[in-house]
Amino acid sequence: MGKGIGFKAKSGDEIDASRVEKEYFLKSKNITGKLYALLAQTPEVYMEIADEIVKRAQKALGSELDEALFLHLIDHISFAVSRMEQGLEFKNVLLLEIRNFYPREFEVAKDALSLIEEKTKAALPEDEAASIAMHIVNAEFNYQDINASVRMTELIHKIISIVRYQYQMNFDEESVHYIRFVTHLKFFAQRLFGDTMLDGNDLDFQKLIRTQYKESYACAEKIAKAIWDDYQIAVSEEELIYLTVYIRRITTVGDEE
Repeated sequence: MGKGIGFKAKSGDEIDASRVEKEYFLKSKNITGKLYALLAQTPEVYMEIADEIVKRAQKALGSELDEALFLHLIDHISFAVSRMEQGLEFKNVLLLEIRNFYPREFEVAKDALSLIEEKTKAALPEDEAASIAMHIVNAEFNYQDINASVRMTELIHKIISIVRYQYQMNFDEESVHYIRFVTHLKFFAQRLFGDTMLDGNDLDFQKLIRTQYKESYACAEKIAKAIWDDYQIAVSEEELIYLTVYIRRITTVGDEE
């Protein structure tokens, strides 16, 4: 990219290197091929927007993100703007969950809406911020497609609902224990769907937790049953024990910190 770089140029002409201001390339040859195909039919403004969002996300999260995020954002945002121009309304049914479970990613996505409006004049709804946030989460956890992060979000929501129903209580979503609980559930879901569940053999510790926190363990068992019913995945005993500990913490009255 560069100012006037394509002025009076024809296909096959050499590019004046002195006019080049930015170069974009992806390490993955597979992704690069898809990028070329996408850019052939997508205005370059969406590449600029996606590039800026990736930079902001990496700064906010303090980590490198899967480079496929760049490709997915170009595709998603160009489609979202086109959909809005056609007057097609979009509702994200997971908006509340995404906003609560992924606050940093959601804030980046909200800023992205301002950037999109600045560059394209399209004022996308907050529902689109939730979708952009899910693409960021997807890249953060190195999932291959956005359905994986949606499934993770649905599972977290389901687990919290089971705990709420079991204990007939609401949680302070700003509390340290709630934030820790949700963080634990994110990585639990990642291990669950990635077939990398914890599988320790400290039988004495497991017995101690089952004995001391009977109600919390019973709640963890209900969660394990729901997971089996929905996904046919058996939760390991070690994961049950850790769930029990976090359930105990979040359902104990008072925030120690």
